[in-house]
Amino acid sequence: MDNYQKMLDRIIEENQAKNLIPSLLLHSCCGPCSSYVLEYLSQYFKITVYYYNPNIYPIEEYIHRKEEQKRLISEMHTVNPIDFVEGDTDASEFYAKAKGLEHEPECGARCEICYEQRLRGTAQLAQVMKADYFTTTLTISPLKDAEKINIIGQRLAEIYGVAFLPSDFKKKGGYQRSIQLSKEHNLYRQNYCGCVFSIRKTNEL
Repeated sequence: MDNYQKMLDRIIEENQAKNLIPSLLLHSCCGPCSSYVLEYLSQYFKITVYYYNPNIYPIEEYIHRKEEQKRLISEMHTVNPIDFVEGDTDASEFYAKAKGLEHEPECGARCEICYEQRLRGTAQLAQVMKADYFTTTLTISPLKDAEKINIIGQRLAEIYGVAFLPSDFKKKGGYQRSIQLSKEHNLYRQNYCGCVFSIRKTNEL
């Protein structure tokens, strides 16, 4: 597997050498996962958080996570300011593409569909916004396949003409730092990934 953290390090170093602070559209799945990523990347980028998660079930859960995300942004002291944009909540595409994959394990084919949908939506908005980069917080989770996420992101970058920022945010103690920051900000930490299929799996355990 490629070392995506080293790729990210190189991009940051190159931008710093040119005294650049590029714009970044950051897809975020939730406040806890975004906490370390925002702390880290806001030193080097002008970030807009894109909360685009139509897979999250039920709608009350979606709203709770969204509000926690917004609260975190308002509370964090960052080098560069962070903006927030919300995506749509239409889950019909996700359910249509997930048909027949309902019993796939996490990190399986169903999750790959979900990664692609959310990253594609982020790439499309990044193109409209003329952002310098787009990426996602998803690689911070030990339960997410960072290589698949980066491959999807790089493919979408070629389609939409916006650079994808490679990442494996678990590196450099990122996941552990996200836990610490979640405690400091008293963030709600959910016990399932988000979709109805993942909540069913959690309830079976």
